Amino acid sequence: MAGSIVPMSESMLARGVFGPLGGVVEVGAVNATGSWSVPDVSVGRFLDDRSEDVGRLLSAVRSVCRFSDSGMAVVDELGRLRDHEVPAAFLLLWSAGVTGVPEPLEKLEEPALVRRMCRMAADLQLTLLLQALVTAAVAAGTEADRGAEQIAEVLTIACALADPSGGSTPGLVFRMWRVAHLPGILRPESDAPDEGKAGFRAYDEILDQLLGVS
Repeated sequence: MAGSIVPMSESMLARGVFGPLGGVVEVGAVNATGSWSVPDVSVGRFLDDRSEDVGRLLSAVRSVCRFSDSGMAVVDELGRLRDHEVPAAFLLLWSAGVTGVPEPLEKLEEPALVRRMCRMAADLQLTLLLQALVTAAVAAGTEADRGAEQIAEVLTIACALADPSGGSTPGLVFRMWRVAHLPGILRPESDAPDEGKAGFRAYDEILDQLLGVS
């Protein structure tokens, strides 16, 4: 809930991270086709071509969020980092249904609409991923001086996965996150604990510096 930092289990924190990451991967696999034709999508090939980057991303997530083997196992439970189909309906879900459901339904697979959904989905899921990473890092007690660098690494890799053409950048995602999530947590009337607020402020300040936003 906006404005609250509710205590969560490791499993919930991990799902908060790996859910949006799954959306990032699926959107990236669609964008990588260059045709925005759903039948052309191969998540397996997309991940195979970027296996080293995905490995570095997962290693950094584990470190900054301090996830155990059980927490990291959520990746396999969700099944987003292995080969699977990506129907257009998934893109509608990842983009929060902003485009609406067209009539007839087959129009959902038109390349122009698929591309638009991918753009919105990349923005939304990358922003949610950053929020989940900072939340998990603060919950784990990872100091911002160290954790922010790892989060920046994860975000940089995730942006490259989401849009191989460079349309998604860490700085842009950070700015979207800062206006979409921080006000609710840091406003004076927020019921977030002071320690949590201090953690989010610290990550905001250091990520701002690392990503060269200011």
